[in-house]
Amino acid sequence: MIDLEYSLIIEATKEPDFFTFYSPDLEGFSGVGHSIEDCIYKAKWGMQEHVVLLKENGLPVPQKNPNPRIIIQNEEKLQKV
Repeated sequence: MIDLEYSLIIEATKEPDFFTFYSPDLEGFSGVGHSIEDCIYKAKWGMQEHVVLLKENGLPVPQKNPNPRIIIQNEEKLQKV
């Protein structure tokens, strides 16, 4: 079982060994990794550090997600306006 307190979205990029990730539950949290496993590992510890920084700066901390999900998808393309 993967133990995360917030949902995680991992996006594959055009580079085969480069992924980005972020949490829709935890504003301002994002990162990069070289594999899906690397992203999950970095996200687990990074989310904990992000929450500590929010608390230290007196910012609101979102409620933990009771049913966090990990979604793996292709990188979303920005639409030209």
